[in-house]
Amino acid sequence: MVRLIPKGRVTSYGAIAAYLGSKQSSRMVGWAMNASHKMSDVPSHRVVNRIGILTGKNHFENAMKMQELLEKEGVLIQEDKIVNFKHFFWDPSQALKIP
Repeated sequence: MVRLIPKGRVTSYGAIAAYLGSKQSSRMVGWAMNASHKMSDVPSHRVVNRIGILTGKNHFENAMKMQELLEKEGVLIQEDKIVNFKHFFWDPSQALKIP
């Protein structure tokens, strides 16, 4: 799922959990994301909390890496929070329909 998030867009742990059919499992998505930060083919920097805070930043090699990656893609960050979060939000339930 995370590999499908377009560059310059972000989604939330809860949006992924809801899309997968387990709306109450956003923490489990977060735990899964913690293990993926070392995998170069998983853009885990594009997953944030429900209000756009970079809650996963401490799982990267340094605390600024998540912000650096997002800013490189054009996402604006201020005080560890995405500016205009709704503009950058990618909703997997709207983008990917389960047949």
